[in-house]
Amino acid sequence: MAERYLGVVGIGEALGVTRHAVHKWRSRHPAGSDHPFPEPDVEIDGAPGWRPDRVEEVVQWRNGLPGRGAGGGRPSASQQEYMTEAFARGLNEHEALSALDSFAEEFPEMTRAEICAWLLGKWRD
Repeated sequence: MAERYLGVVGIGEALGVTRHAVHKWRSRHPAGSDHPFPEPDVEIDGAPGWRPDRVEEVVQWRNGLPGRGAGGGRPSASQQEYMTEAFARGLNEHEALSALDSFAEEFPEMTRAEICAWLLGKWRD
């Protein structure tokens, strides 16, 4: 009987993200980095594969990404600019941050700074 593995699509589906997000995570967090993405169990013709029982390991890795959860450090310049623009448009701090959190959940492959820059661009169009 053949063993089953999850590719980037399967890992993405298990975490509720796109395969693109998984590819970005792997490229941004290679082996040897401060927070390396879990190495695949197999590689076939350059395509990585992880055992299904390792999904929780990937979830834990994602939960440990810098900036996730409480804290997260000082806001980026684009986040500060986003907040200024949000206030100017009548949002309070809670509403602006809630909206930003919603976008971050919807687009996990993007950093908060990238989301802020994208939103600012949309508001200016």
